[in-house]
Amino acid sequence: MAHYLVQASYSSGSWAAQIKNPQNRIEQVGKMFASKGIKFLSGYYSFGEFDLCLILQGPDNVSAASALIATASGGAISKIQTTVLMTAEEGLEAIKGAGSVDYSPPGS
Repeated sequence: MAHYLVQASYSSGSWAAQIKNPQNRIEQVGKMFASKGIKFLSGYYSFGEFDLCLILQGPDNVSAASALIATASGGAISKIQTTVLMTAEEGLEAIKGAGSVDYSPPGS
């Protein structure tokens, strides 16, 4: 299963709607994502550039992208950034695999 860090910002209209009717949107969106086989491992409200920070687990990049595109299309999110995460084991495998890539920097 693939893992993703998703950071998102709410639009001002979305914040206004949530003030009028407070609800756990992380939980509600998590239910929608479950239909694509995506599980919310953790979700947080955050300060700074982004209002939300989510860690997701899903079957593949296409399923994750589909769910995130659907979310972004609704207008409640003004900004979204997704980072594909690798486990320590996957990272080590990538580092080891880099040794077999024949690469020469420019000018060499």
